[in-house]
Amino acid sequence: MDVITNNTLRCTIALAALESVVDPELGLNVVDLGLICQVDFDDAAGKIFVQMMLTARFCPMGESLINAIARVMEATFPFAGITVLQTFDPPWDHSRISPEGKRFLNR
Repeated sequence: MDVITNNTLRCTIALAALESVVDPELGLNVVDLGLICQVDFDDAAGKIFVQMMLTARFCPMGESLINAIARVMEATFPFAGITVLQTFDPPWDHSRISPEGKRFLNR
């Protein structure tokens, strides 16, 4: 589970906050599930870009997860504009799940 970032310290803060966003179908947070791909900070523009994936292209909870991620990031970084982008390249697979997540899911 590697997250690409241009600011390791702030990304660590973002990921800690995003652990509160739980996939309702699996009961596991989006960080340990490996859904967060990239978190970049554009200080000049005052924006943060979060790139995420879903476990399936037509995930029924996709929009809900995107909105929850945006809300958590807005609360954590209140003076930044937040953009959450979705990607399917590469597709999500079980190798993205953290060791903690695998224990939680008994994998």
